[in-house]
Amino acid sequence: MQRGFLDYVIITFKGIAMGAADVVPGVSGGTIAFISGIYEELIGSIDKINLGFFKVWKQQGFKTAWTSINGTFLLALFSGIAVSILSLAKLIKWLLHNEPILLWSFFFGLVLASILYIAKQIKAWSGKIIVAIIVTSVLSYYITLAEPFASPESPFYLLFCGFIAIIAMILPGVSGAFILLILGAYQTAIETVNNLRDGLLTGNAELFKDALLKFALLGIGAIVGLKVFSKALNWMFKHQKNLTLAILTGFMIGSLNKIWPWKDILKTRINSEGEEVTLLDKSILPSSYDGDNQMLLAIVFMLIGIATILVLEYFGRQKNNV
Repeated sequence: MQRGFLDYVIITFKGIAMGAADVVPGVSGGTIAFISGIYEELIGSIDKINLGFFKVWKQQGFKTAWTSINGTFLLALFSGIAVSILSLAKLIKWLLHNEPILLWSFFFGLVLASILYIAKQIKAWSGKIIVAIIVTSVLSYYITLAEPFASPESPFYLLFCGFIAIIAMILPGVSGAFILLILGAYQTAIETVNNLRDGLLTGNAELFKDALLKFALLGIGAIVGLKVFSKALNWMFKHQKNLTLAILTGFMIGSLNKIWPWKDILKTRINSEGEEVTLLDKSILPSSYDGDNQMLLAIVFMLIGIATILVLEYFGRQKNNV
């Protein structure tokens, strides 16, 4: 496919939109790729990345090898994703510390609407589909109640989180940030991105080194997960689409517990910056919340989250009608 400079600028902007989605639990970067018409090309290009790239480079030159993996497309797209994530991480971190109820209310609205969006894609309902939704909903709910089996900052756990969260790049409807949230590593990932940028800009070598290590662990896990999951998940999506969508729907229904805005903290931990952060909590009624429950504003932000998904769905339908 022949593309000009303007085409790659547009692809970069699509990457920026995907990056923004990947930072927010509830909106999938895969969904943005699907709506913007680059999903199949993205998956196909990623699938071409393997050790054969170096063989082609050696035999036919770098240009041929780069073209064989659609390198310019991937570079433009992932550059946009990186710019977006680095730009938004600071804002998300501030909101997590200063306006948690409103932030989680927005996320709750996003996920609630995403559940309805994904469930609507199921074309053939059956007993198997309903059972799959119920089982995965219950399983997902109990996962949200469990204490993380390792510290969110341990090397092994970061590898594991990157490995699992990359599913968001493969299947539209699954948010990588949401998976990190379920695994208890979302805040750690946001802090890692912020520290990486701040360490680079301020020349703080120690901060940069620590953040780079964590970022690399998440990245290595993601790369391995991408190669492991890509073929299997694509096969499921193509040959067992309804069952796959049912599993995704159930997973997100059960996970609503994790992003309920009003929480009672049960256990805390000290992170790498010496700050006390939540390790384990439980959902409570707004009326039982210790402090200002911000009920009215919370409802407004939930509605904004729902409206965001409705707008994305509208543009998706417009694209399909063209």
